[in-house]
Amino acid sequence: MEATVRNLRKERIGKVVSNKMDKSCVITVVRKVKHEKYGKFMTKTTKLMVHDETNDVGIGDTIRVMETRPLSKNKRWRVVEILERAK
Repeated sequence: MEATVRNLRKERIGKVVSNKMDKSCVITVVRKVKHEKYGKFMTKTTKLMVHDETNDVGIGDTIRVMETRPLSKNKRWRVVEILERAK
């Protein structure tokens, strides 16, 4: 039989915008997208709800998150590491 190979999980880097919930936070991921017709680069932001087991992140922190199984209605990501603390 052939061994099933699991796909790599997606990773994103974003900035924390809310940490008011227990063991959860919201981050924004910013990306540059080229306009199809005009060729101008636009910034698009995506908000992700993230599971933070230790309640360690603060607003303004830059964190790396990884895709995971659904943990609640909106949470599908978890904190991997805190890259930079807010000043």
